[in-house]
Amino acid sequence: MVQIADLQEIENSLREPFAALDEICLFNQEKVLNAMQSVRLASTDFNWTTGYGYGDVSRDKVEAVYAALFRTEDALVRPNIVSGTHAIALAIKALTSAGDTIVSITGTPYDTLHKVLGTSGDAPGNLRSKGIDYRELPLIDGAIDYDAIPDFVPHDTDLVIMQRSTGYSNRRAFTVEELKQAVDAVRKSFNGIIFLDNCYGEFTETIEPTEVGVDIMAGSLIKNPGGGLSLSGGYVVGKEDLIERVASELTAPGIGKECGLTFGQSRNTLMGLFLAPHRVAQCIKGAMLFAKTFESMGYDCVPASTDPRSDIVQSIALETPDNLIRFCRTIQAASPVDSHVTPYPWDMPGYEDQVIMAAGGFIEGSSIELSADGPMRPPYRVYFQGGLTYEHIKLALIQVLRALKEEA
Repeated sequence: MVQIADLQEIENSLREPFAALDEICLFNQEKVLNAMQSVRLASTDFNWTTGYGYGDVSRDKVEAVYAALFRTEDALVRPNIVSGTHAIALAIKALTSAGDTIVSITGTPYDTLHKVLGTSGDAPGNLRSKGIDYRELPLIDGAIDYDAIPDFVPHDTDLVIMQRSTGYSNRRAFTVEELKQAVDAVRKSFNGIIFLDNCYGEFTETIEPTEVGVDIMAGSLIKNPGGGLSLSGGYVVGKEDLIERVASELTAPGIGKECGLTFGQSRNTLMGLFLAPHRVAQCIKGAMLFAKTFESMGYDCVPASTDPRSDIVQSIALETPDNLIRFCRTIQAASPVDSHVTPYPWDMPGYEDQVIMAAGGFIEGSSIELSADGPMRPPYRVYFQGGLTYEHIKLALIQVLRALKEEA
């Protein structure tokens, strides 16, 4: 068992990768700053309207910033997109119709999309019930099968989808370079739309997937880009005609982006975005500290402490249900909000297995804040992410080590 005194030595061994993260943070901070300056963001842009939201300059300016930041033609950024899954489902539904075929080239998507696609359960409105077919290309030892893509994605495919983050899998997140290789392989046989789930990946590298050929991608404002300040929301960025289709799915055909209140949230949305590069760097440093520590105790960690990072998620195979429960309860106890609450596994909507979740943040469900969760299935991996400050993450690790020592 690692002793608390050993953490200083572990931190010292991470100085070089921490310095590299500081460089990524600096680059992304400048990118966000430039995006806000390029659209001439003004204090009056935080004003907002009521009712239908016609002429909401606040909403329009937020979307202009996102389009500039992600190097896309257009963006849809709305507080009434309730989650990352909602943003992803909106895009996929908007871009397909009866008789179409969706192909995933990054293996099985995250659990909450199974009911959206209709691959499990029979939720109302699932895509399979609407006559939309779905196929997926298996990964090879956690890697994209680039060689198989051209034959697996025929000309009559209608939408190719990819997932950047690990989800509830045992692979690390795909780097932007790996996603670029996948895009290049797809283009050998397919000229249609490529969509990416970008949840947990923003600002982990100096380039985003929309800069390497992804046509449209989506994410959540209570993950990386919200910076811990966004109260709710999601984004979709990409080509203008595709964003128009997604906007019509969110509101109604003929209305599209022209309506929709910001509810006064634009200031938080943009201030959170401004803080996001630093928050993400803090999260990754904390994740690396957890990985290095748990590796020294013999636990399997994905990504490993030396692996490239392309999301903020750290998974640790805790091997027993008791360890998973204890870990999550300790993270909850180390949180600033609801530290007195005891998490239990439960039948969380959208998941096949019971899930235990620790989320004692200022924003409920905010994964950029200190949180941990995992499905109650072998090898009982916990998915740890977030932390608004590195110091808080380190304090949480100390509590986890003490809890495990007490049970040993």
